Amino acid sequence: MPQYELTMPDLGIEDQPITVSSWLIKRGTAITEDEPVLEVLCGGVTVDLPAAMHGILLEKLVSADEVLEVGQKLAVIETPDL
Repeated sequence: MPQYELTMPDLGIEDQPITVSSWLIKRGTAITEDEPVLEVLCGGVTVDLPAAMHGILLEKLVSADEVLEVGQKLAVIETPDL
């Protein structure tokens, strides 16, 4: 099955560290398009990061409290054959 990688988007907040606040989905769980997968904290604001398409969360590539960079790979999601 095809896979896609969820990456850290540019939130438009410069000079502020971005950290993983919490994972909202467990590994192996089915997710729907636009469903929040994890929360990140940036500049005192919590932001939900959604899945771009439905599938199954195969792998978490970052841990809670980890400092992130824009473009960093966060998770691998298996998608159904299109």
